Amino acid sequence: MKRILIFSFITFFLYAGMRAQSIGIDEVLHRIEANNKELQANAQLITSQKLENKSENNLPDHTLSSAHLWGSEDKSETIGELVVSQSFDFPTLYATRGKVNRLKTGALDAQSAAFRQQLLLQAKELCFDIIMLQHQQVILDERMKQAEELSTYYKKRLETGDANVLETNKINLELLNVRTEFRANQTALDNAWKSLLALNGDQSLQDNELSSFRSINDYPLPLLPNNYEQLRSEVLAADQTLLSLSSESAAARKQISASKQGWLPKLELGYRRNTESGTPFNGVVVGFSFPLFENRNKVKIAKAQSLNLDYQKENATFQAEATLAKLYSEAQSLQTSIQEYREAFSSQQDLALLKQALTGGQISVIEYFVEVSVIYQSKQNLLQLENQYQKVMAQIYKSKL
Repeated sequence: MKRILIFSFITFFLYAGMRAQSIGIDEVLHRIEANNKELQANAQLITSQKLENKSENNLPDHTLSSAHLWGSEDKSETIGELVVSQSFDFPTLYATRGKVNRLKTGALDAQSAAFRQQLLLQAKELCFDIIMLQHQQVILDERMKQAEELSTYYKKRLETGDANVLETNKINLELLNVRTEFRANQTALDNAWKSLLALNGDQSLQDNELSSFRSINDYPLPLLPNNYEQLRSEVLAADQTLLSLSSESAAARKQISASKQGWLPKLELGYRRNTESGTPFNGVVVGFSFPLFENRNKVKIAKAQSLNLDYQKENATFQAEATLAKLYSEAQSLQTSIQEYREAFSSQQDLALLKQALTGGQISVIEYFVEVSVIYQSKQNLLQLENQYQKVMAQIYKSKL
């Protein structure tokens, strides 16, 4: 009993301190964006992919060849040759590939933004869980205090003969159950904080490194818009996955043009120097290479890849619309349930009155616990509904992260 009381006092002061030092969700997300190792790794991956795409449009290396020939009969008669040349594709092909790379860069930027949004959404949902668990801890702490007071009260009544063993055992079981729920909720809260710290690169989220935890401010107040079509247009227009596929599709169409230009001849320019018996001859080397075999089927490949990306984009659009419709419907249902619970709590029976009725002998222990269990379960149901509503709204508006 003493250990539980000590733990309750520690928890009370801890949470009082946490509320005094609370931070907002936006601040948490800002710190995670700066410290998260996955985001840092993905940024380097995107940079390497951009550089790899640019390297595909580089010129080939210079070629240098040298030859020294001598006569089979008179070895004093020699011929020397030096050739320095540079080969390159038809000039318009470099411009077309440059446009393809710019479109691919746009797709990579959108992919990076989508990855960032998904990770910050995960962190935001963890923040929502922490807020819910903090509120549940307050409710459970209240329940535990009431159960402890009733346990002490009925223990004295049992000693004086005013209560029976069944009633006392019922209260002691309630106290045991609440203690178990309290510990489980505390463990879940600690684990949620640890997960959030892991997303922050295992760095503290508070300025004071001596503090174990800090609380997160209460939920934001997102309102579900009544105009679904307007919401649909805004969400789909800002969907980074769709924007990425759109850029990839445009790049694939431009790649068709680049593949068609692959049939144009490749060129070679250079300098040539010949020496015959000490007499030098200087000149220019011009060459052409006709891709009769190298470019075979590449146009067909580019067209097939373009169709593939068009179908992927179309399917992703359908999936995004269906997901948004489900989230909107779920948010409407949750919003209605939350409103109904809040209206019911505004007219509910006060817990203090129930306790007075029990101690005054107006209701039995069984009746008291039935009423109290319904009230506390309803409060926890409301916390769950608010948590789910916040998560659904965060998914709908994840493009704003």
